[in-house]
Amino acid sequence: MITGEYITAFIKKQKTVFIGSVDEDGFPNIKAMFTPRKIEGNCFYFSTNTSSLRTKQFMENPRASVYVYKRGRFKYEGIMLTGTMEVLQEAGIKREIWCTGDTMYYKQGVDDPDYCVLKFTAVKGRYYCDLKSESFNMEDLE
Repeated sequence: MITGEYITAFIKKQKTVFIGSVDEDGFPNIKAMFTPRKIEGNCFYFSTNTSSLRTKQFMENPRASVYVYKRGRFKYEGIMLTGTMEVLQEAGIKREIWCTGDTMYYKQGVDDPDYCVLKFTAVKGRYYCDLKSESFNMEDLE
């Protein structure tokens, strides 16, 4: 059985995750992102542009998903999480997850108005490995 600790460790080892949003017509949209800057329980924090399409979609419809996988030579492992995404503009969380190299994306630094934080709160998920999969609720994980 999968655990919360395993999910956190697995995600931290990857370089890319995929986030899903819902567009104005109700269709899913998928985007590759860097791994979360912070993971706290079932909450995952990402940095992004305030002006991005995904940010707009999450402000209109907070339903979201996150998918991360590892493709090895003989083994494929993937975790899908579903939940909600909040767009955070508070200075405290922006400073907390800020990295020095972020000025490449946000020229005005941590206070750039085009810099915000996406907070994904996972509710449930599905784990796949070795031709087997299992569904889980985040609240049931150890």
